Amino acid sequence: MSSRRLSKAKDSLDRILADARACTACAGLPLGPLPLVRAGASARLLIISQAPGTKAHASRLSFDDPSGDRLRDWLGMDREVFYDDERVAIMPMGFCYPGRLPKGGDAPPRPECAPLWHEPILAAMPDVRLTLYVGSYAIRSFLPGYRTMTDAVADWRGHGPATLPLPHPSWRTVSWEKKNPWFTAELLLELKKRLKAIGL
Repeated sequence: MSSRRLSKAKDSLDRILADARACTACAGLPLGPLPLVRAGASARLLIISQAPGTKAHASRLSFDDPSGDRLRDWLGMDREVFYDDERVAIMPMGFCYPGRLPKGGDAPPRPECAPLWHEPILAAMPDVRLTLYVGSYAIRSFLPGYRTMTDAVADWRGHGPATLPLPHPSWRTVSWEKKNPWFTAELLLELKKRLKAIGL
């Protein structure tokens, strides 16, 4: 990208992010609205996840918890690179912590968020070379037609060179990973190969 085009994209993205971070569309959330989205105009990796948890809400830093540690291990990436907005963008399905379900566990991402912000943010990041859809909510939204998250991830070869689906890296998928050894033996190796190819 030329320096002039990059500067124009950066100005556009900065405006969009400022608006997104001031959004109060979900003002009734238990902890209030605190949109967490990270992006830079020159980012080459885009992570589309589900929604921040309580630890991320408290620190105002996406994936600042054990699931983030596990995701960074999958990527083979340290925190310095992971939190460099000009290299890695993190755009959840819902930017704010959605609260808890009555029977436990986090509630789904708020449905208002993605239709408001995803399209303009994506349009302002023309250098993205690899997109990771992390967790069932992102996979169902962007890779519809699969019966389960496992089906979508197992078909990783069918999604093209610029897309990879991943399970959510929470403790709940530790047993899933053990039951699906191809994930570590094949998919994570391919993930690191693709990251290297885009300079990460």
